[in-house]
Amino acid sequence: MNRLSSKLRSLGIAGTLVLLTSAAGAAKAEDTIKVGVLHSLSGTMAISETTLKDTMLMLIDEQNKKGGLLGKKLEAVIVDPASNWPLFAEKARELLTKDKVASIFGCWTSVSRKSVLPVVEELNGLLFYPVQYEGEESSRNVFYTGAAPNQQAIPAIDYLMNDLKAERWVLAGTDYVYPRTTNKILEAYLVSKGVDKKDIMINYTPFGHSDWQSIVAEIKKFGSAGKKTAVVSTINGDANIPFYKELGNQGVSSEQIPVVAFSVGEEELSGMDTKPLVGHLAAWNYFMSIDTTKNADFISKWHDFIKNPKRVTNDPMEAHYIGFNMWVKAVEKAGTTDPDAVQKAIIGMEFPNLTGGIAKMLPNHHISKPVLIGEIQDDGQLLTVWQTNKLVEGDAWSDFLPESQPIIADWTAPINCGNYNTKTKQCSGQNF
Repeated sequence: MNRLSSKLRSLGIAGTLVLLTSAAGAAKAEDTIKVGVLHSLSGTMAISETTLKDTMLMLIDEQNKKGGLLGKKLEAVIVDPASNWPLFAEKARELLTKDKVASIFGCWTSVSRKSVLPVVEELNGLLFYPVQYEGEESSRNVFYTGAAPNQQAIPAIDYLMNDLKAERWVLAGTDYVYPRTTNKILEAYLVSKGVDKKDIMINYTPFGHSDWQSIVAEIKKFGSAGKKTAVVSTINGDANIPFYKELGNQGVSSEQIPVVAFSVGEEELSGMDTKPLVGHLAAWNYFMSIDTTKNADFISKWHDFIKNPKRVTNDPMEAHYIGFNMWVKAVEKAGTTDPDAVQKAIIGMEFPNLTGGIAKMLPNHHISKPVLIGEIQDDGQLLTVWQTNKLVEGDAWSDFLPESQPIIADWTAPINCGNYNTKTKQCSGQNF
């Protein structure tokens, strides 16, 4: 009996300790606001996305040094979807249901975003998406801080056509939704500008494609017809390295056939031999070489945080910088991390970009941005050779696709819809 009583007392103490430990864990969880970081740290997209994970850690660390948010520390919850598109959805679900994150910052490719989209809509989560994309979408649960086609692709075509006098066009992309939809828009735009369809060559390759010899040979042949030819590249990930290497191997210079890339920035260039790339182009909304006080401060903070003065900055980093700070301001304004309250508070929110202007969150969940064309230098930096004279507001639905022309997105009353038809006065998708 004495042994039994002693055992029961021990069990009672153990149970009390379990309860106390659980309570302490719950109290600690209540003292923090969790932020989901959903970027590929392995696989074909790690070349681009790993830096965005580091960027989020820097931004969270900086906010915590300011005192956190709503009196609580921010805690990053990092997951690796490993360039596996269905895994993005699984990891997003875990972040929202298991980790209870207040918001998710992540994705690069549109196929990863499309994978996450139904999850954040079902669970009423928030996703801040920092990369250029094809448009034709506006979700109440997603904030698109990268460029829409009218903030990157269309201005790049105008530059090539008006300044470089391009008449023939190679639209080369990785085989997934972003390049295919973007090239559909660009083909329609080129035709509207009087370009004959026989002067447009379209080519797609899989993720991680490495054998570019025959494709570059086709591009050279296509460009030998006596008309100035340009390549518009929506090639993503590590496939860019052998693509540019093969251009150099076959002597395709920027003077002969200029290439303008939408997914190659300073981070990708830092891993390449840039000598054969000099003179080729990239279209973005930010370059590390931009000479502003805010950009210099951002670069300095980045180097201090990452402890490597050679690490570069790039456009999607700036998009996370803007998106994260807008989210912080919206949470402070709403007084809560509740997604519905934040969604309402963030529309109209303004925050300085790194190029000298003010980004504004529009009712369609896109932001206003400058558009820059940069020329690749031998040190891997991009020298601005053209830019818009004012900020361009992101357009969720293309004016150059007949089915999209009457569609607008507006997440304010009375419309509260991401695909509202201005002719039929009907919302054909998610609305509130």
